[in-house]
Amino acid sequence: MGENNCGEKTRVLVVGGTGLLGRRIVRECLAEGHETYVLQQPEIGVNIDKVQLLLSFKRQGAHLVEASFSEHESLVSAVKQVDVVVSTISVAHFPTSNIDVHLKLVEAIKEAGNIKRFLPSEFGMDPPRMENTLPQGRETFDQKMEVRNAIEAAGIPYTYLVGACFAAFFVGNLSQMGTLIPPKKKVDIYGDGSVKVVFANEDDVAKYTVKTLNDPRTVNKTVYIRPTDNILTQMELVQMWEKLTGNELEKTNVAAKDFLADIEDKEIPHQSGLGHFYNIFYEGCLTNHEVGDDKEASKLYPDVNYTRIDEYLKMFL
Repeated sequence: MGENNCGEKTRVLVVGGTGLLGRRIVRECLAEGHETYVLQQPEIGVNIDKVQLLLSFKRQGAHLVEASFSEHESLVSAVKQVDVVVSTISVAHFPTSNIDVHLKLVEAIKEAGNIKRFLPSEFGMDPPRMENTLPQGRETFDQKMEVRNAIEAAGIPYTYLVGACFAAFFVGNLSQMGTLIPPKKKVDIYGDGSVKVVFANEDDVAKYTVKTLNDPRTVNKTVYIRPTDNILTQMELVQMWEKLTGNELEKTNVAAKDFLADIEDKEIPHQSGLGHFYNIFYEGCLTNHEVGDDKEASKLYPDVNYTRIDEYLKMFL
């Protein structure tokens, strides 16, 4: 796929380093030998789990940098210490939005003027492709586009990583809503279960993220995480589980109109979740477009031995 300088070490600031993906990116940056900085917000207060996690990063060689989104200069100071910034803070954080947090980070990066690459919080559906989606969940994509527009207007070099369902939320539960573990007897199948979906282990998403952060091939590009063997239909996912367990589940096909029937009666966060599920499992938004090898992570970085979904499922046996 051409030459790159992915092997070069760099100074990376991870914002949101205690989250599901953030902690994995911190660990991967350290594993790759990058000089790793983790933003520590004073607002962390008495959250003992996050404090202990940050201290564990410090013991592994990361630098903790204290800064607050309510103090612009502290953010600018933090950004000036590094070459690359990676954010994993969710844009849509119900019941309120984190859009202001992201825009403040963009402003700090713009003022600092030294950042060679910014990887904002993306990792899911590609916002520009979601313009005509359902109103429920649409705000998430609009806000991500607002952040993208701010990044590009400021002339900040970027990489957007998109395109996969996190295995923790979509695989072990066979893509059932309201649970994170496999159903015992019954499973809902969206439509006829034939829409292709992309699944990825968060560990692999972190690996791909760190590979891109100083790769010249990915600057000012959107990179899709679409591992070839992990492009599966929901029915194929369910059948994998049935094969592993030797137990056939009772399947209920849920038509699109039934799936959306009472969406407006739900709480706002649940409406958004239903809208996103509909985009993925009925409209096929992750796979209804082609992606060139020069924009697909598993093709760009074939050295990453990503987790196959049948192997991932074995942890639930």
